[in-house]
Amino acid sequence: MASPKQGNYHSDGRFTRPDSVFRNFISNKPGAQFPAEAGRYALYVSPGCPWAHRTLIVRLLKGLESIIDVYQVHITMGPNGWYFSGEGDSLPEDPLHGFKTLKELYLKADPDYTGRYTVPVLWDKKADVLVNNESSEIIRMFYSEFDHLLPEHLREVNRPGGGLYPEALRSEIDDINDWVYNTVNNGVYKAGFAKAQASYDDNVRALFVSLDRLEAKLQAHGKRFLLGDRITEADVRLYTTLARFDVAYFTVFLCNLKSIRHDYPALHLWLRRLYWDQDVEGDVRGAFYRTTQPYIAQYGSGYAHARRKIVLGEDTPLVVPAGPAVLMEPLQ
Repeated sequence: MASPKQGNYHSDGRFTRPDSVFRNFISNKPGAQFPAEAGRYALYVSPGCPWAHRTLIVRLLKGLESIIDVYQVHITMGPNGWYFSGEGDSLPEDPLHGFKTLKELYLKADPDYTGRYTVPVLWDKKADVLVNNESSEIIRMFYSEFDHLLPEHLREVNRPGGGLYPEALRSEIDDINDWVYNTVNNGVYKAGFAKAQASYDDNVRALFVSLDRLEAKLQAHGKRFLLGDRITEADVRLYTTLARFDVAYFTVFLCNLKSIRHDYPALHLWLRRLYWDQDVEGDVRGAFYRTTQPYIAQYGSGYAHARRKIVLGEDTPLVVPAGPAVLMEPLQ
C-alpha cells in the first residue's frame, strides 16, 4: 500500500516510485557506527505493506525476534499516512517518543525532511536516529550482521544452500530482483496507480510478461523455489507481491489479465508451498504464514483505500471487492 507522497506522476500519467533516502548500515565489524547489538534496534512496519512484509519474513527466518523489536502501525493509512491506532496489532503510539504518526518519527530524524513517510523504518533506539528505510537493504543486514548473536544453525554460513543470499547465486539473484522489482513488485503499482490508459496498458502487459517468465522458469527446472530447492532472497521478494495478487492486485489494481491460482500452476504451487508449509527447509518456522495469514483478508480493503486516495480522489465512494471467496488455496 502506498502513501499519498509515495510516488510521482509524469505528464503521460505514468507513476514513478522515488528512491528511499536513509541508507545507513548496521554492521558487526569493530568500530561500526551502527553496531549489531541485541535490543538496540526497532523495526517500524505495517503488515499491509509488501516492502515492510519482506523485513518481517526475514526477521523470523533468521530468528531475530528477541534481537530486533517490531513496532506496528495500523494496517491501512489515515489522512496523514501511517499512524498508530491501538486497533488490531497496531500499537497505540510510538513506544519511544509517544508519536501518533510515522511522519513525526521522520521529522524527528530530520526536521527538514520532505520525502515519503514510508515503512519499513529501522531505528537505532540507543542513538535515537533513523538508520535505514530501504527494505532491500534492511533484509540484507538481517541475513548475517547479527549471526554472532544467533545459534549456530541459524547463521548463514551453516544454512543449507549457503543462506538467503549465497555467494554462488548472487549475480543471478540480483538479476532476477532487478526485473521482478521493475515489472512485478513495482509493476502492480504502475498499473494500479496509472492515470492514463496508455500507461496502464504498457505496465499491465509488462507485468504479465514477467509472470509468464517466472512461470516458465519454475516449470523448466522443476525445483521448489526460484533458484533451486532452497529459499533465497529472490523468493522472499517475489512472495510479498504474489501473496497479495489474487486478493488485491487482480481486483483493485486492475491486474486482471490472469490470476495466479487459475493461470499459473507452477507459481501457484510455489506460493502455496511458502504460505502453508511450516517447515519447508528445516527451520523456516512458519515465517511466511505467520506474517501473512492474520492480514490477508484486509489486503483488498487496504489497496482500495490507497487507490481511492491516489487515483480516484477522497470524494469517491469506497467500494471494496468481495472476492476471492478462498483467500489462499490449500496446498493439497
